Amino acid sequence: MDGRLTLADDQGLGVEAADESRILTVPNLVTLVRLALLPVYCWLLFARHETTAAAILLAVIGATDWVDGQLARRLHQVSALGKVLDPVADRILMLTAVITIAWVHAVPLWFAGLTLAREILISAATLLVAAMGGRRVDVLFVGKAGTFALMSAYPAFLIGHGPATWQAWFRGFAWVVGSVGLVLAWTALFSYIGPAREALREGRAARSAP
Repeated sequence: MDGRLTLADDQGLGVEAADESRILTVPNLVTLVRLALLPVYCWLLFARHETTAAAILLAVIGATDWVDGQLARRLHQVSALGKVLDPVADRILMLTAVITIAWVHAVPLWFAGLTLAREILISAATLLVAAMGGRRVDVLFVGKAGTFALMSAYPAFLIGHGPATWQAWFRGFAWVVGSVGLVLAWTALFSYIGPAREALREGRAARSAP
C-alpha cells in the first residue's frame, strides 16, 4: 500500500519512460474508483449505520491495492501520474479508515494514534525528500506488509465492534494482525532513513549533472 514497483524491474527504463506521460490508463482508473468508493463507505457507516457492510467495502478497497500495480506492469501502463496517485490513494485510504473507525470507538485511541503518527511522519518525510530535490524513494517490502496488515485489521476492528460472540473472533484477529502490522509499519519508517538519504544524494546529483 506504500507504492508500486516500476516497469523498469521487468522491461527496462526505456519502456517505462515511454509510457510515463500517459494519464488515461486502466491502473489510474482503478485507483480513482477505489478513491470514489470511500464516500460510499462513509455513507454506509455514518448515514446508514450498516457497520458490517461498511467494513466489508473498506476491506475490498484495501485488498485491491495490488490490482492497479499489477495492471500497470502487465499492460505496460506505468505512468508518472500513477506513481503519485497510487501512494496518495493509499495514504487517504489509511487516514480515512483510522479516523472513522476511531470515531465510532471500534479501535482504541492509542492504537489509532500510533497508526496516524506513522502515516503523518512518513508522508512528511516523503514530501521533504522531494522538496529537497531527492528522487522517489523505492518501496520496502516491510512497509508494504505493514500497511497490508493494518488495512486488514481495521475492517476487522469495525466488524468486531459489538457484544455478539461471533464478533469476538474478529476482534481477536484484528488485535493479532493489527499488532504485527503496527510493528512492521514503524520498523519500515526507520528503515526508510538510509534509502531516503541515498535518494536525496542521487536526486541532487542528477539535477547538478550537465
